[in-house]
Amino acid sequence: MVNHIAGTKPAQTVVETAGASAPSPRKLSSARILASISATFILSAILVLVMEWIVRGSLDSALLFFQEPFRPSWTTVGLFALLITILDAILGRTHHGLLVLGPVAVILAFVAHQKSLYLGDPLYPTDFLYARQIIELMPLLVGERPFTAVLIVVATFAAIALLFSTWRFWRRRFPLMSLKGRAVRLLVALPVLAFFVSIMDYASFSWIRDRLQISPMMWDQKENYASNGFAIAFALNLPMANVAAPAGFSAKAIDAIPQPTLKAAVLPEEKPDVIIVMSESFWDPTKLPGVTITPDPIANVREMQSGNVFSPEFGGMTANVEFEALTGFSNAFLPTGSIPYQQYVRKPLPSLATFFRSEGYATRAIHPFSGWFWNRTPVYEALGFEKFMSQENLPELAKRGPLVSDEALTEEIIRQADAIEEPFFFFTVTLQGHGPYEANRYPDATHKVSSAASDATNASIRTYSEGASDADKGLKRLVEWAAKRERPTVIAFFGDHLPPLGPVYVDTGFMPDNVAKRRAPLDEMIEQHDTPLVIWSNRDGAVKDLGSISPAFLPLQVLKSAGIEHPYYTEFLGKMHEDYRVIDRNMLISKDGTGTPDWTRANRIDPALRDFRYLQHDLMFGKHRSQPAFFPETAVKDADIM
Repeated sequence: MVNHIAGTKPAQTVVETAGASAPSPRKLSSARILASISATFILSAILVLVMEWIVRGSLDSALLFFQEPFRPSWTTVGLFALLITILDAILGRTHHGLLVLGPVAVILAFVAHQKSLYLGDPLYPTDFLYARQIIELMPLLVGERPFTAVLIVVATFAAIALLFSTWRFWRRRFPLMSLKGRAVRLLVALPVLAFFVSIMDYASFSWIRDRLQISPMMWDQKENYASNGFAIAFALNLPMANVAAPAGFSAKAIDAIPQPTLKAAVLPEEKPDVIIVMSESFWDPTKLPGVTITPDPIANVREMQSGNVFSPEFGGMTANVEFEALTGFSNAFLPTGSIPYQQYVRKPLPSLATFFRSEGYATRAIHPFSGWFWNRTPVYEALGFEKFMSQENLPELAKRGPLVSDEALTEEIIRQADAIEEPFFFFTVTLQGHGPYEANRYPDATHKVSSAASDATNASIRTYSEGASDADKGLKRLVEWAAKRERPTVIAFFGDHLPPLGPVYVDTGFMPDNVAKRRAPLDEMIEQHDTPLVIWSNRDGAVKDLGSISPAFLPLQVLKSAGIEHPYYTEFLGKMHEDYRVIDRNMLISKDGTGTPDWTRANRIDPALRDFRYLQHDLMFGKHRSQPAFFPETAVKDADIM
């Protein structure tokens, strides 16, 4: 008996002790929740760090982003944790949201780094409006870097395989959540995320956003992305499609703009034909320091040169230059990173085509590529062109290299012009000059390049110079044809932006980086944004000494050369041109050559510039109150044009 009692007592003690120390189900549940939250936060921090590392191209820079207390790094981590929590609740398994958010974030970061590397701009949400264009140009990029292309393909398949394997691995180790657990996650995370979204309107001050160290810098997007990090800066750019009215904008303010003295356009008795050629990436490569190119690739342009176009872009974004040249409006008054052709031109908008068509001209846009590129088909219709001749309806044109040659396109312009009896306005965008500028693109190249730079650099310069020379010869052919015509003819020819030569600029010492600066001293801005401009007529020859002008002033100069007066294009823009030559969002250049950086952020802006912005906003986003006075031809003929 004693032995029996003695033998059972220790067992009872053990059971009682174990029962007293075992955690309750509630404590276990709380511990699991805390562990899950901690894991989500840690995974989010790792994802944000990796994303910033890829975007910035530097681990040190990414770590610095986390170390500086005035950067919203940990706010970004918290935001990602919220997103993962919401995705977990939707998918029904813990941490599975990372398998969705992670690949998306990494891919966006890689694309952002590549865009910054080649074009100098961050990745904007609106860039995905023309993702198809990137795919269409992929064969050219692959042709230049086949090894890189193979690596990307292999890495893509490897990433897909890894993601699939990870998904299967995690599904076995993380059971399904209860409906209650999923509901709690959504009830907590969704309101917090909604509140975060509500404070992200950069146009209004938010005390909480300020405490979270988020400082929208929409006037300087590079600094915006560097300071706020990729994810938050990208999110800040989402509302850019909604263009707020400028301060002081109202019907009364529109009515207060000095009215033009002209009540209608005035044209010569013999209406002149007008041809504008925007030459893709046309520039003077002899400006590269220490580089000798023989023969001179742009000898004809150099002889006839009227001045320069100060491009608002670099290496790409052709449509934004085109927008200014056709409308006489300015990108300076639109959100940084916006693309009017993609976002804003959705209804009839006054342009040179609208004006010429109202005067009985045949109006045609010509570009030997797909009509969807840069959304040109609907945009050209909205701008008043009666016909857009694109790859879809042009005759087959000969190529030089992988793209339609400037020679063939020039002959097509002449062919169409000779077949038209009425006066005409042609706007042509060339294609041959498009990058990349791979070595041996032209096996029969006639130019020689010598410099102390690398062989790869010299090969790229040679390829580019050969294409520029073809564009130069195209202009010569067009001028020689027009010189023999009886009808007055005006030709304008200019480059849309500097070519995306990338490492060539650094290797030759032209620039310290692969891309131009958006904000720099005046002389640097001019050097990195000016492209040659020729305005010529078969009556008076080439216009001279225009200096640098914004593309928005091109309609003024073309119509003046044609002997045409117009309430907006010559009178309003003419008065603007009396004081300013370049109206760029980051640099204002006055008539005397003085530059004013960051002028859009000044407390007081010249009333003339304010009126310019009011007019543009009224016609693009307002009720067109100014249209009858400044564009009288559209007030009665919109219905006919559209």
